Amino acid sequence: MSDQPNILLIMADQLSPAFLPAYGHKLVKSPHIDALAAGGVVFENAYCGSPLCSPSRASFMAGLLPSRTRVYDNAAEFAADIPTYAHHLRALGYRTVLSGKMHFCGPDQMHGFESRLTTDIYPADFGWTPDWDHPRERPSWYHNMSSVRQAGLAVRTNQLDFDDEVTFMAEREIYDKARGVDKRPLLLVASLTHPHDPYAITREFFDLYRDEDIDMPGAPIPVEQLDPHSQRLRHVCAMDAATLAEQQIRTARRAYYGEISYVDHNVGRMLKALEDCGLRDNTVVIVLADHGEMLGDKGLWYKMSFFENSARVPLIVNWPARFSPRRVAAAASLMDVTPTLVDLAGGRAADIDTDGRSLKPHLTGGDAPDETCAEYLAEGAIAPIVMIRRGPHKFIHSPADPDQLYDLARDPGERTNLAASPAQAETVAAFRAEVARRWRLDALDADVRASQRRRRIVDSALNQGAPKAWDFQPFKDASKSYMRNTIPLDDLEAMSRFPRVQD
Repeated sequence: MSDQPNILLIMADQLSPAFLPAYGHKLVKSPHIDALAAGGVVFENAYCGSPLCSPSRASFMAGLLPSRTRVYDNAAEFAADIPTYAHHLRALGYRTVLSGKMHFCGPDQMHGFESRLTTDIYPADFGWTPDWDHPRERPSWYHNMSSVRQAGLAVRTNQLDFDDEVTFMAEREIYDKARGVDKRPLLLVASLTHPHDPYAITREFFDLYRDEDIDMPGAPIPVEQLDPHSQRLRHVCAMDAATLAEQQIRTARRAYYGEISYVDHNVGRMLKALEDCGLRDNTVVIVLADHGEMLGDKGLWYKMSFFENSARVPLIVNWPARFSPRRVAAAASLMDVTPTLVDLAGGRAADIDTDGRSLKPHLTGGDAPDETCAEYLAEGAIAPIVMIRRGPHKFIHSPADPDQLYDLARDPGERTNLAASPAQAETVAAFRAEVARRWRLDALDADVRASQRRRRIVDSALNQGAPKAWDFQPFKDASKSYMRNTIPLDDLEAMSRFPRVQD
């Protein structure tokens, strides 16, 4: 067995661990993810670096907070000079391949990947830039409640087209690893767009569930009792303009569960390819998501908040040849993935600049600090919002809003904000002092606003005349595909068949 394992990293989009059996859900069907969890290391309290697609993904790839990547929102450029785990592993001798979504904005659409097999499902330009200078103006391009009102069955969707391609190309990359001559270890990232809204899925997966079995979300909190950020999110996503019937909520949740089962089906396809090619024993399989999904809890949908359903993510690491099954209760972060991958690849995590820490001690049965932090700097915010999770406590702070403090051990549903409780005054004061040490929120606020203003100017200019898109264009060399006259027929067939047939 090689000291440098192959790594298959499977990323889902908007998948809250609360809806996975590996994390306690009783209804959802995800047998392949269940099996990976049963035989792997399950991080029960992992969080994203920011509860929004692009900031979370840049944070996950670089191991840095959004304030350091400067990817503040879904239309902020990810600078080409920031090292990612793809750079680090490529330098360590890996072939680094991306199939699927990573929501890179800007001209660099590779960020260390040697090969990219598909385009992205989302645009790479600055068109989705938020505007903190006009917080009451709802962006016309952002989420609304049509995803819930129109939830249910579909024969095809944009997202199904994308994820079918992502999975097929990932399978093919695994086959090419087995039958090819490139001996380098493989880092393959397969990034699916499900179960991100809209909640629409084929009958095969929708009919795995019955309406009468669908568990409903916790009771909505009256709007006037919500924290100010949640109230703003209701406006940004047009939740305050929609009245949802119980059946619409039930159907949306049923379709979301079906989408999870579809993700699991694709996970199974990739695992089977590894098994069929004899690569499974020397491959680390990692399953995670970029952020979660509120799915109606507290009357909220989608993400963008630091509530558990939005900010907590699944994180499962499976390599039975090296890591015994266990569950880790200590807080972890997607920012920890970069130093962990460097460690697994034979490098030194201590040598890289990161806001995370290697999870290798947890993977090998040891302990590590029970804490992490995160930032939110996008739609619905009017100033930076930061979160610290330590032990049972989650502390959320923004200069524009009242503090929030939750004891997750006693109040896992986050229904009671303890920040104003006299009994918690000392705890709140300690957290506020820590925030002041960790962040210069006034400077960060100014940087975010300046970035938004620059990008709006650039986006407006680039849309005049003939636009030049940054979206990744996959290139396939047809001269080297299938049957061609540049290689003798018998040699070509022998090279393409796995396993090789011996005369």
